[in-house]
Amino acid sequence: MTAYVIFDVEISDPARYQTFMAGVKPALEEAGARYLARGGDHKVYEGDWEPRRIVLLEFPSIEAWEEFYNGPTYQGLKSIRDECSSARLVSVMGLD
Repeated sequence: MTAYVIFDVEISDPARYQTFMAGVKPALEEAGARYLARGGDHKVYEGDWEPRRIVLLEFPSIEAWEEFYNGPTYQGLKSIRDECSSARLVSVMGLD
C-alpha cells in the first residue's frame, strides 16, 4: 500500500540545505520514492496550522518509508538537515 510523507520544513541555512538535498534526491529515487510537491505555494483554509515549506513524498509502502527513514543513508543526511533546518513530518497510508 502506498505511503505518503508530509514534511513541514523551516530552512535556516539555505546553502547548507542544498548539501542535504544533493544527497537526499538520489537516495529517495533509490528507495522508489518520488516528490509530489516541494516548496510550492500553499494556503491554509482552516485551523491554526502555519506551515513553512511543505514537501510531499510518495513511497511504495510504509515499510519502504520506514526502511528509508531509519536506514544509514538517510540518518547520515538527517544530521545535515538538522543543522540547517527544523521539520515536522508525518506519514499516512494511501487507499490502494
